[in-house]
Amino acid sequence: MFLRFLALSLIALAAIPRPSRAQRSGAATRESFSLTQVLAAPFASALVAGPDGRSIAWVGDVDGRRNVYVAEEPAWQARPVTRYAADDGQEIGGLVWTPDGRGVLFVRGGDRSAAGEVPNPTSSPRGAQQEVWLAPLAGGAPRRLGEGSDPVPSPTGERVAFLLRDTAWAAPLSPSGPARILFRARGRTAGLAWAPDGARVAFTSQRGDHAFIGIYDLDRDTIRYLAPSVDRDALPRWSPDGRQVAFVRVPGGTAGPVAAGGTATAPWAIWIADAETGEGHEVWKAPPEPDGALRSVDGDWGLLWSADDRLVFAGEMGGWLGLYAVSSQGGEAIRLTPPDCEVEGAEFEADRRGLLYTSNCGDPERRHVARVAAMGSAPQALTGGSAIDWAPQPLAEGGFAYLSADARRPGVPIVVSRPGGQPQRVSGFDPWPGFPAGSLVEPQFVTARAADSVDVRMQLFLPPGGAAVRRPAVIFFHGGPARQMLLGWHYMYYYHNAYAFNQYLASRGFVVLSVNYRGGIGYGRAFRQAPRRGMRGASEYLDVLAAAAWLRARPDVDSTRIGLWGGSYGGYLTALGLARNSNLFAAGVDLHGVHDWSMDRGVPVGARAPQAADSVLALWRASSPVADVERWRSPVLLIQGDDDRNVAFSQTVDLAQRLRRQGVEMRQLVFPDEVHDFLRHAHWLAAYAAGAEFLIGKLMTGGN
Repeated sequence: MFLRFLALSLIALAAIPRPSRAQRSGAATRESFSLTQVLAAPFASALVAGPDGRSIAWVGDVDGRRNVYVAEEPAWQARPVTRYAADDGQEIGGLVWTPDGRGVLFVRGGDRSAAGEVPNPTSSPRGAQQEVWLAPLAGGAPRRLGEGSDPVPSPTGERVAFLLRDTAWAAPLSPSGPARILFRARGRTAGLAWAPDGARVAFTSQRGDHAFIGIYDLDRDTIRYLAPSVDRDALPRWSPDGRQVAFVRVPGGTAGPVAAGGTATAPWAIWIADAETGEGHEVWKAPPEPDGALRSVDGDWGLLWSADDRLVFAGEMGGWLGLYAVSSQGGEAIRLTPPDCEVEGAEFEADRRGLLYTSNCGDPERRHVARVAAMGSAPQALTGGSAIDWAPQPLAEGGFAYLSADARRPGVPIVVSRPGGQPQRVSGFDPWPGFPAGSLVEPQFVTARAADSVDVRMQLFLPPGGAAVRRPAVIFFHGGPARQMLLGWHYMYYYHNAYAFNQYLASRGFVVLSVNYRGGIGYGRAFRQAPRRGMRGASEYLDVLAAAAWLRARPDVDSTRIGLWGGSYGGYLTALGLARNSNLFAAGVDLHGVHDWSMDRGVPVGARAPQAADSVLALWRASSPVADVERWRSPVLLIQGDDDRNVAFSQTVDLAQRLRRQGVEMRQLVFPDEVHDFLRHAHWLAAYAAGAEFLIGKLMTGGN
């Protein structure tokens, strides 16, 4: 009966028209607001500055309606240049300006799966495509350039190159012809990079256990590979004069760049090759120690070539991810950013001599923006305080733009028009008037100590009304595990939504504790690569127990009514807690979690040995929730989309059957054709509505 009722309730919820501004305005009170209200927080991402530094563009997601927005000086008023009006689950990304600044290129549609399928979360009979589009700033409808992704316009402005099924294509930027194959190369083509003269394209040719850097010459219609070897090369970067290409080289084989939560492997090096002859040489090599492993980063800032002939790169020497620089002639690399803190993105300023970067330096629980010279200097903090700031972009005359949020307001673009100028909030992209900003709580930073003396950092959301009564509590675990929850609205879409849900649970009377367990980012390599974590022994479960003990010691928490929730790796920890300690945890909501590390699917890429020894498989299984399923007694709600490309749907199928055999109360919510990070706003709303109803029923009212 519950499943039928829940399904009908969620269908009805999704069908309710969005309230008008007049209806929503003033609807929230200090004590209460709806899940619909708080999840309506707009999400801004993919900020890029125009080529003249006098305009910006970004992707705005409002209730699942994704569009490209622009704002220009001096008014800096947001306006959409696309008009997509449905919550259809079609992502928008890959934003890049045309060289003349008259349009914005973007990609609409999600990445293909290993089976070649583009996400289709609405189950449309027509399927879905991933396409490259051009939106003109002067008005008019966007123009489809072709099926594909990763657009890179030529510096001369004649054409745009992009990727389709691992092959390079190109389309004219003026409407004079269709897209055509630019070149074909064996292997998987990736990482397209135009030479400054627009006559050549560098690229990565991925070939399994090795990879080459190639250059396609448009005039000669030839491909030349640079210093080919048995190793894996990536991140081609042209010198300012177009005569050389720098790239990173990692020893070949099955191991590659270290994923943010992975284990260090062989050290890497920076190479430079002559673009005409293909001859190359090593410029710099990382030290042969764990800190010398190549750390994978999101975006293109892993390797940059400055105007003053410095190679700037991301490195983790000393145990903290930061920016380093070395001369293109070789020599010692110097660290540009402070030690004992981490950088999370960097962008050259207009002169390509200075860099804007995002880090947690001086404020480990937030993000701020700073500036540093590629030649080395004392970094200059540009933002600070209680805000969370990220994604800086250079503007004209030394100004810059960035995205900024705080505990109550989600991220919006901010503009500083000149050095030392006052930050100006871009208008027209704020939450609607009824958004319950004044009713949200400011999370508090708190810590606990695990049994092995590891410090556990957490955020505490206290409900309105003080500590007069003993309340139920919920512990939240992020995914990744290479993620970090912050003291405010998050810069990632998944955790932007999770933060909204934690705020909603607090508004309903729960004490909410969000845990940054070992394996996460922000606290250095030793914390991120803590011994015996995950499938190697689940050492982060000590952090789960520490959080529980911290809550149980509070006078405002009813220790018999503590629940868990989390997604992905957080779903794993939720299931692990319910399996090992149903005596501590009364209920849980598990979104697309890993439940058995030893299954054929559902393990991190590269983690499974070709023929794992029985002892290794036994350890993986012992570190999994299924190893203790016989002790599982607490009720659980399982939620997952069956087109999940991160965690195999079979993980939930298998656990559900085990729980049924155990007689454990197990409820489920499955989204056909939905992926891991739900693409439809309606699915997030449905998942959290079901999760809230379940936790309230089990922990607050004691209902069934």
